[in-house]
Amino acid sequence: MKIGSREFDFGKHTYIMGILNVTPDSFSDGGRFNSLDKALFHTEEMVNEGVDIIDVGGESTRPGYTLLSDEEEISRIVPVIERLKKEFDVPVSLDTYKGNVAKEGIKAGADLINDIWGLKYDDILAKVIAENNVACCLMHNRKDTDYKDFISDVVKDLQETLDIAHRDGIQDDKIILDPGIGFAKTYEQNLLMLKNLSSLHELKYPLLLGASRKSVVGLTLGLPADERVEGTITTSIMAVLADYDFVRVHDIKENLRAIKMAEAIKYAKGEF
Repeated sequence: MKIGSREFDFGKHTYIMGILNVTPDSFSDGGRFNSLDKALFHTEEMVNEGVDIIDVGGESTRPGYTLLSDEEEISRIVPVIERLKKEFDVPVSLDTYKGNVAKEGIKAGADLINDIWGLKYDDILAKVIAENNVACCLMHNRKDTDYKDFISDVVKDLQETLDIAHRDGIQDDKIILDPGIGFAKTYEQNLLMLKNLSSLHELKYPLLLGASRKSVVGLTLGLPADERVEGTITTSIMAVLADYDFVRVHDIKENLRAIKMAEAIKYAKGEF
Protein backbone atom coordinates (compact mmCIF):
# COMPACT_ATOMS: atom_id res chain seq x y z
CA MET A 1 0.00 0.00 0.00
CA LYS A 2 1.23 3.47 -0.84
CA ILE A 3 0.57 6.08 1.86
CA GLY A 4 1.89 9.47 0.88
CA SER A 5 5.26 8.92 -0.75
CA ARG A 6 6.00 5.71 1.14
CA GLU A 7 5.31 2.10 0.17
CA PHE A 8 4.27 -0.22 3.00
CA ASP A 9 5.04 -3.90 2.49
CA PHE A 10 2.47 -5.78 4.53
CA GLY A 11 2.85 -9.25 5.96
CA LYS A 12 6.47 -8.90 7.03
CA HIS A 13 6.50 -6.22 9.73
CA THR A 14 4.18 -4.37 12.12
CA TYR A 15 4.54 -0.64 11.46
CA ILE A 16 4.00 2.12 14.01
CA MET A 17 1.49 4.95 13.74
CA GLY A 18 2.43 7.60 16.29
CA ILE A 19 -0.25 9.63 18.05
CA LEU A 20 -0.07 13.43 17.88
CA ASN A 21 -3.00 14.95 19.76
CA VAL A 22 -3.29 18.69 19.14
CA THR A 23 -6.17 18.95 21.61
CA PRO A 24 -6.47 20.45 25.09
CA ASP A 25 -8.51 17.50 26.41
CA SER A 26 -7.18 14.17 25.14
CA PHE A 27 -7.59 11.41 27.75
CA SER A 28 -3.86 10.67 27.83
CA ASP A 29 -1.85 13.73 26.85
CA GLY A 30 -4.37 16.55 26.56
CA GLY A 31 -2.75 19.95 26.26
CA ARG A 32 0.82 18.68 25.97
CA PHE A 33 1.15 19.22 22.21
CA ASN A 34 -1.62 21.66 21.34
CA SER A 35 0.70 24.43 20.19
CA LEU A 36 2.47 24.29 16.85
CA ASP A 37 5.97 24.38 18.35
CA LYS A 38 5.19 21.60 20.82
CA ALA A 39 3.58 19.50 18.08
CA LEU A 40 6.64 19.87 15.84
CA PHE A 41 9.01 19.04 18.69
CA HIS A 42 7.07 15.90 19.60
CA THR A 43 6.89 14.84 15.96
CA GLU A 44 10.67 15.17 15.70
CA GLU A 45 10.98 12.97 18.79
CA MET A 46 8.74 10.32 17.25
CA VAL A 47 10.53 10.42 13.89
CA ASN A 48 13.89 9.99 15.62
CA GLU A 49 12.50 7.03 17.56
CA GLY A 50 11.38 5.26 14.37
CA VAL A 51 7.73 6.13 13.78
CA ASP A 52 6.27 5.20 10.37
CA ILE A 53 3.16 7.44 10.24
CA ILE A 54 2.11 10.47 12.31
CA ASP A 55 -1.61 10.52 13.23
CA VAL A 56 -2.87 14.05 13.92
CA GLY A 57 -6.00 14.43 16.02
CA GLY A 58 -7.79 17.73 16.56
CA GLU A 59 -10.76 16.47 18.58
CA SER A 60 -10.57 14.24 21.63
CA THR A 61 -12.68 11.09 21.37
CA ARG A 62 -12.32 10.07 24.99
CA PRO A 63 -15.54 8.99 26.80
CA GLY A 64 -17.77 12.04 27.24
CA TYR A 65 -15.83 14.16 24.75
CA THR A 66 -17.14 17.51 23.51
CA LEU A 67 -18.11 17.59 19.85
CA LEU A 68 -16.25 20.33 17.99
CA SER A 69 -17.53 22.37 15.09
CA ASP A 70 -15.90 21.62 11.74
CA GLU A 71 -14.38 25.10 11.74
CA GLU A 72 -12.68 24.71 15.11
CA GLU A 73 -11.31 21.27 14.29
CA ILE A 74 -10.01 22.52 10.94
CA SER A 75 -8.32 25.49 12.62
CA ARG A 76 -6.47 23.08 14.92
CA ILE A 77 -5.29 20.51 12.39
CA VAL A 78 -4.54 22.39 9.17
CA PRO A 79 -1.53 24.45 10.40
CA VAL A 80 -0.03 21.35 12.02
CA ILE A 81 -0.43 19.15 8.94
CA GLU A 82 1.00 21.84 6.67
CA ARG A 83 4.11 22.20 8.84
CA LEU A 84 4.57 18.45 9.29
CA LYS A 85 4.55 17.97 5.52
CA LYS A 86 7.04 20.80 5.13
CA GLU A 87 9.41 19.76 7.92
CA PHE A 88 9.33 15.93 7.89
CA ASP A 89 9.49 13.15 5.32
CA VAL A 90 6.87 10.97 6.99
CA PRO A 91 3.28 10.13 5.97
CA VAL A 92 0.62 12.05 7.88
CA SER A 93 -2.72 10.63 8.96
CA LEU A 94 -5.69 12.75 10.04
CA ASP A 95 -7.87 11.35 12.81
CA THR A 96 -11.36 12.60 11.92
CA TYR A 97 -14.82 11.25 11.11
CA LYS A 98 -16.08 14.46 9.46
CA GLY A 99 -16.12 14.94 5.71
CA ASN A 100 -15.45 18.68 5.66
CA VAL A 101 -12.55 18.34 8.10
CA ALA A 102 -11.10 15.51 6.01
CA LYS A 103 -11.40 17.64 2.87
CA GLU A 104 -9.41 20.49 4.39
CA GLY A 105 -6.91 18.13 5.99
CA ILE A 106 -6.22 16.48 2.64
CA LYS A 107 -5.74 19.91 1.05
CA ALA A 108 -3.17 20.62 3.79
CA GLY A 109 -1.33 17.41 2.93
CA ALA A 110 -2.90 14.52 4.89
CA ASP A 111 -2.11 11.17 3.28
CA LEU A 112 -4.57 9.01 5.22
CA ILE A 113 -7.91 9.51 6.96
CA ASN A 114 -8.34 7.62 10.24
CA ASP A 115 -12.08 7.35 10.89
CA ILE A 116 -13.30 6.10 14.29
CA TRP A 117 -16.84 5.66 12.93
CA GLY A 118 -16.03 3.45 9.95
CA LEU A 119 -17.76 5.80 7.45
CA LYS A 120 -21.04 5.60 9.42
CA TYR A 121 -21.08 9.11 10.94
CA ASP A 122 -20.83 11.46 7.97
CA ASP A 123 -22.34 10.50 4.62
CA ILE A 124 -19.84 12.54 2.60
CA LEU A 125 -16.63 11.18 4.15
CA ALA A 126 -16.32 8.10 1.94
CA LYS A 127 -16.76 10.24 -1.16
CA VAL A 128 -14.10 12.70 0.03
CA ILE A 129 -11.64 9.82 0.55
CA ALA A 130 -12.46 8.27 -2.82
CA GLU A 131 -12.30 11.53 -4.79
CA ASN A 132 -8.89 12.37 -3.34
CA ASN A 133 -7.57 8.79 -3.65
CA VAL A 134 -6.04 8.81 -0.17
CA ALA A 135 -5.66 5.84 2.15
CA CYS A 136 -8.04 5.31 5.06
CA CYS A 137 -8.18 3.40 8.30
CA LEU A 138 -11.76 2.42 9.10
CA MET A 139 -12.49 1.50 12.70
CA HIS A 140 -15.20 -0.66 14.19
CA ASN A 141 -17.70 1.37 16.20
CA ARG A 142 -21.42 1.39 16.91
CA LYS A 143 -23.89 3.21 19.13
CA ASP A 144 -24.45 0.39 21.63
CA THR A 145 -22.88 -2.75 23.10
CA ASP A 146 -25.90 -4.96 22.37
CA TYR A 147 -24.15 -7.78 20.54
CA LYS A 148 -25.75 -11.15 19.79
CA ASP A 149 -22.48 -12.89 18.91
CA PHE A 150 -19.71 -10.44 19.75
CA ILE A 151 -16.85 -11.36 17.41
CA SER A 152 -19.16 -12.25 14.53
CA ASP A 153 -21.05 -8.99 14.99
CA VAL A 154 -17.80 -6.97 14.90
CA VAL A 155 -16.92 -8.65 11.61
CA LYS A 156 -20.42 -7.98 10.24
CA ASP A 157 -20.25 -4.32 11.31
CA LEU A 158 -16.91 -3.91 9.52
CA GLN A 159 -18.37 -5.57 6.43
CA GLU A 160 -21.06 -2.87 6.44
CA THR A 161 -18.25 -0.29 6.54
CA LEU A 162 -16.59 -1.98 3.57
CA ASP A 163 -19.89 -1.95 1.67
CA ILE A 164 -20.09 1.83 2.16
CA ALA A 165 -16.48 2.23 1.03
CA HIS A 166 -17.05 0.20 -2.13
CA ARG A 167 -20.35 1.93 -2.91
CA ASP A 168 -18.68 5.35 -2.81
CA GLY A 169 -15.60 4.35 -4.78
CA ILE A 170 -12.82 3.77 -2.25
CA GLN A 171 -10.34 1.33 -3.76
CA ASP A 172 -9.43 -1.86 -1.89
CA ASP A 173 -5.74 -1.00 -1.92
CA LYS A 174 -6.51 2.14 0.12
CA ILE A 175 -8.30 0.44 3.04
CA ILE A 176 -7.01 -0.55 6.51
CA LEU A 177 -9.36 -1.91 9.19
CA ASP A 178 -9.24 -1.44 12.98
CA PRO A 179 -11.15 -3.57 15.56
CA GLY A 180 -11.90 -0.47 17.65
CA ILE A 181 -10.54 -1.27 21.09
CA GLY A 182 -12.20 1.06 23.62
CA PHE A 183 -15.17 1.93 21.41
CA ALA A 184 -18.67 0.44 21.88
CA LYS A 185 -17.19 -2.39 23.93
CA THR A 186 -17.30 -3.28 27.60
CA TYR A 187 -14.10 -4.08 29.49
CA GLU A 188 -14.71 -7.79 29.00
CA GLN A 189 -15.46 -7.33 25.29
CA ASN A 190 -12.24 -5.37 24.81
CA LEU A 191 -10.27 -8.24 26.33
CA LEU A 192 -12.14 -10.73 24.14
CA MET A 193 -11.38 -8.65 21.05
CA LEU A 194 -7.69 -8.54 21.96
CA LYS A 195 -7.76 -12.31 22.42
CA ASN A 196 -9.36 -12.78 18.99
CA LEU A 197 -7.50 -10.22 16.87
CA SER A 198 -6.92 -12.79 14.14
CA SER A 199 -10.67 -13.09 13.54
CA LEU A 200 -10.59 -9.95 11.37
CA HIS A 201 -8.29 -11.59 8.82
CA GLU A 202 -11.35 -13.16 7.21
CA LEU A 203 -12.11 -9.72 5.78
CA LYS A 204 -8.76 -9.84 3.94
CA TYR A 205 -7.56 -6.26 4.51
CA PRO A 206 -4.53 -4.78 6.28
CA LEU A 207 -5.20 -4.38 10.01
CA LEU A 208 -4.31 -1.78 12.63
CA LEU A 209 -4.57 -2.11 16.41
CA GLY A 210 -5.10 1.01 18.50
CA ALA A 211 -5.00 0.04 22.18
CA SER A 212 -2.39 2.46 23.48
CA ARG A 213 -2.99 3.54 27.10
CA LYS A 214 -6.70 2.73 26.79
CA SER A 215 -9.08 1.93 29.61
CA VAL A 216 -8.79 -1.81 29.10
CA VAL A 217 -5.12 -1.46 30.06
CA GLY A 218 -5.83 0.92 32.93
CA LEU A 219 -8.61 -1.22 34.39
CA THR A 220 -6.54 -4.38 34.12
CA LEU A 221 -3.46 -2.90 35.78
CA GLY A 222 -5.13 -0.31 37.99
CA LEU A 223 -2.98 2.46 36.54
CA PRO A 224 -3.53 6.02 35.23
CA ALA A 225 -3.11 6.79 31.53
CA ASP A 226 0.50 7.94 31.78
CA GLU A 227 1.62 4.68 33.44
CA ARG A 228 0.26 2.18 30.92
CA VAL A 229 3.27 1.69 28.65
CA GLU A 230 3.93 -1.94 29.68
CA GLY A 231 0.29 -2.88 29.17
CA THR A 232 0.32 -1.17 25.78
CA ILE A 233 3.49 -3.05 24.81
CA THR A 234 1.70 -6.30 25.58
CA THR A 235 -1.08 -5.39 23.14
CA SER A 236 1.52 -4.50 20.50
CA ILE A 237 3.12 -7.93 20.89
CA MET A 238 -0.34 -9.49 20.54
CA ALA A 239 -0.73 -7.51 17.31
CA VAL A 240 2.58 -8.86 15.98
CA LEU A 241 1.57 -12.43 16.78
CA ALA A 242 -1.82 -11.86 15.12
CA ASP A 243 -0.14 -10.58 11.91
CA TYR A 244 -1.37 -7.00 12.24
CA ASP A 245 0.23 -4.45 9.94
CA PHE A 246 0.10 -1.41 12.25
CA VAL A 247 -0.15 -0.44 15.87
CA ARG A 248 -1.21 3.07 16.85
CA VAL A 249 0.69 4.10 19.99
CA HIS A 250 1.88 7.01 22.12
CA ASP A 251 5.27 5.58 23.15
CA ILE A 252 7.26 4.90 19.97
CA LYS A 253 10.65 3.78 21.25
CA GLU A 254 9.34 1.27 23.77
CA ASN A 255 6.79 -0.29 21.43
CA LEU A 256 9.24 -0.49 18.52
CA ARG A 257 11.76 -2.35 20.67
CA ALA A 258 9.07 -4.81 21.74
CA ILE A 259 7.91 -5.29 18.15
CA LYS A 260 11.45 -5.99 16.95
CA MET A 261 11.95 -8.58 19.68
CA ALA A 262 8.59 -10.25 19.03
CA GLU A 263 9.28 -10.36 15.29
CA ALA A 264 12.74 -11.84 15.80
CA ILE A 265 11.17 -14.70 17.75
CA LYS A 266 8.18 -15.05 15.41
CA TYR A 267 10.30 -15.32 12.26
CA ALA A 268 13.21 -17.30 13.70
CA LYS A 269 14.31 -20.11 11.37
CA GLY A 270 16.14 -23.37 11.88
CA GLU A 271 15.65 -26.58 13.82
CA PHE A 272 17.33 -27.68 17.01
